[in-house]
Order: sequence, then structure tokens, then C-alpha cells
Amino acid sequence: MTSRSDARPRSLDAGSSPRTLVVDVGGSGVKAAILDPAGTAVAERLRVATTYPCPPRRLVDDIWGLAARLGAFDRASVGFPGMVRAGRVLSASNLATTAGPGTGTAEHLVDAWRGYDLAGALERRLGVPVRVANDADVQGAAVVCGEGLELVLTVGTGFGTAAFYDGHLLPHLELAHHRFRKGQTYEEQLGDAARRAVGDDRWVGRVRKALTALEALTFFDRCYIGGGNAKRLPGDLGDPGDLGDKVVIVDNTAGLFGGLRLWC
Repeated sequence: MTSRSDARPRSLDAGSSPRTLVVDVGGSGVKAAILDPAGTAVAERLRVATTYPCPPRRLVDDIWGLAARLGAFDRASVGFPGMVRAGRVLSASNLATTAGPGTGTAEHLVDAWRGYDLAGALERRLGVPVRVANDADVQGAAVVCGEGLELVLTVGTGFGTAAFYDGHLLPHLELAHHRFRKGQTYEEQLGDAARRAVGDDRWVGRVRKALTALEALTFFDRCYIGGGNAKRLPGDLGDPGDLGDKVVIVDNTAGLFGGLRLWC
């Protein structure tokens, strides 16, 4: 049977003092909170709708607006829906659209996001050190147990993946944009637009097929599924006799709690 787990960070030094602004950027909303070193929220979590069109400066403004409402913090972590290396964005497929996921690509936004130093821009605006990573990587940091190959999937507005081996984050791969079935990618088959188009029952069937395909590709020891649509998944996701006991459904708050791990 698939298990479910609350999202909490692995133990941190509660005696240290830094407060961390944690931000989870999604295709439909931007969430933010301030956490102490033990992972306890010291201010009420806030959310605003993701603005479209969404050039880099607009996202920086929106994050600054949330931060200004939350109070004092010493550093910031951001989970971003795209490929990120060393704080720079390499791709932002959902944000680089005319009116949000499922709408047309805006080429000027593709160009604007490519190579954008998001960490640097936020450091200048917020006045604190900032670390930025892919949102699935951040979510996984909050939930993996550190044993074997652990795969993390996010099912929300889009589809995301991350992989960890013995607790170490592996190089990020944009598997969401790899071909999955019927000539479409994982993102096209499993994103929220597809779920609304085909209904929850057929969408859950697709998730099962994706798990089977990804297990054959990675031979994962455990797979964690989070994101806004994880709550729509049933208790047993494995095909008969194979994957059910390897799958864990995690709370969507993992996208925030994982931000603490970027500083460990």
C-alpha cells in the first residue's frame, strides 16, 4: 500500500538562530513563510497568485512583496519551477508563457529567463544571502530518508522530478519534458491541465503508468509524490504486486520545509 507522510525537515540545530525566508514558486501560486532552525513557522504562511505574464523582475517584485509582509529574516531559500544551476535559471517553461501554464510560449520571456541570475537579483532586493534550486529538488530535501535511490515527483500545475542517492542530491534532469506516452511528455500528460481535461480517474491511471516507467528507468528504492494534486491520489498506486510499498505521498508543505536544507 502507498503510505502518506507529513513533510518536516530532518533535524536541524535548534540552538542556532538564523530565520529563513522559504519561498515555493509554482505555476499557479507563490507561497512563502519564515522558519526557525527547527522548522517551526514564526509567521503565518502567505500565498499570492503567480502573475502572468511573468518576466523575472515581476517574480522578484512578488517575492519581495511577500517578504515585506512576513517580518525579519536572515537568509532566503527559493524553490523554482525550472532548471536552476548555481542560482541561475536555465529554463522556466511554465513562467515563460503568455498567460500561465497551458497557454502559448512567449519567446521574449524564454530569452529573459534563460541565464537569469535569480539568486543574485533576490539578494540585491532582499538584502540577505539567497539560495535558489529547482522546486522538486527542494521538496525532496525535506522528505528523503537518505537510504538508496530516492525519487521525488511533484504533481501540481506541472510535473517535476528530483533524485537523491544516500541522501545526496543528484544532478537535476528535466524529465518532465521527456517523452512519456502517445507522443506527449510527462508534463503534458500529468500536469493539471491534463487532469482537468481527462478527469481524476484517468489521470490517476496515468500516474500509475508513469511510476512503472520511472521505476524501470531508475530502479528507485522509494518514490515520494507531493505537490498540489498529490491529495487526489488513492492509497494504492502500484500495479498489482510491484510499486505500492515503494510509494509515499507527502504533504505539499514540503516545498517550503525543504528550503532549510539548502543551508545545511
